[in-house]
Amino acid sequence: MELNGIKPAAGAKHAKRRVGRGIGSGIGKTAGRGHKGQKSRAGGFHKVGFEGGQMPLQRRLPKRGFKSHLLKYNAEVTLTALEQLGLAEVDMLALKQAGLVSQMIKVVKIIKTGELTKAVKLTGVGATAGAKAAIEAAGGSVA
Repeated sequence: MELNGIKPAAGAKHAKRRVGRGIGSGIGKTAGRGHKGQKSRAGGFHKVGFEGGQMPLQRRLPKRGFKSHLLKYNAEVTLTALEQLGLAEVDMLALKQAGLVSQMIKVVKIIKTGELTKAVKLTGVGATAGAKAAIEAAGGSVA
């Protein structure tokens, strides 16, 4: 096989439709553009969402909600993940090295999802009220 001999699969390519080439072609005269109007003309273009000058839908509806840009620096870790980690002392560095949270995370909170049987000491990591109770019940502590 040579690079100059490579061809696409049979039927993968087809000729471009040549419009506006006379009556006999079946797509002559208006070339599939219909009669008159902005879309029939050369350069007849409008942006997505344009409604002919009417106030567009995305501007008629009210703005709603807010998403903090700081959320990308926060992370949650479950009790199940802590159980699988199997460390006696857990801090931010340990979680990052284990790959439970990404390197850019600044705030971590333990949430009560799953069960915890091992005693775990948390330092520099937050916990929800339910998670804190579960950790302390397993013999651990939250600092």
